[in-house]
Amino acid sequence: MLMPKRVKRRKVFRGRMKGTAQRGNFISNGEYGLMALEPSWVTSAQIEAARIAMTRYIKRSGQVWIKIFPDKPVTAKPAETRMGSGKGSPEYWVAVVKPGRVLFEMAGVDEEVAREALRLAGHKLPLKVKFVKKEDFNTEQDGEVE
Repeated sequence: MLMPKRVKRRKVFRGRMKGTAQRGNFISNGEYGLMALEPSWVTSAQIEAARIAMTRYIKRSGQVWIKIFPDKPVTAKPAETRMGSGKGSPEYWVAVVKPGRVLFEMAGVDEEVAREALRLAGHKLPLKVKFVKKEDFNTEQDGEVE
């Protein structure tokens, strides 16, 4: 599972997921991608399940990039514990995903294979996603302003 090697703070606030993604909202490495359409927390187990589904379908040909990383700890208190006595201990790690964020990228396979592989990966995730291609994005985001 993905998780940080070390963190500045062991427990963090839950936060809010308002607005759209300001970073990671275009395809930078591959030719095809999977874009989030709604805000969500994606756990490290869900990221790994989606990665396995993709790589298994493309039979390890091509290349896959994971563009999100679970760096937020989620705490939970033990079952049947009375209220109070502080915050629970960290249980798992999540990546905070906002709408417009590209979650996975793929290259080296043709479009229908990439479309099906990313569709299978999308079923493992807790949010609505859409298939995007590199040519869907204008070149201004790559730093080439005319």
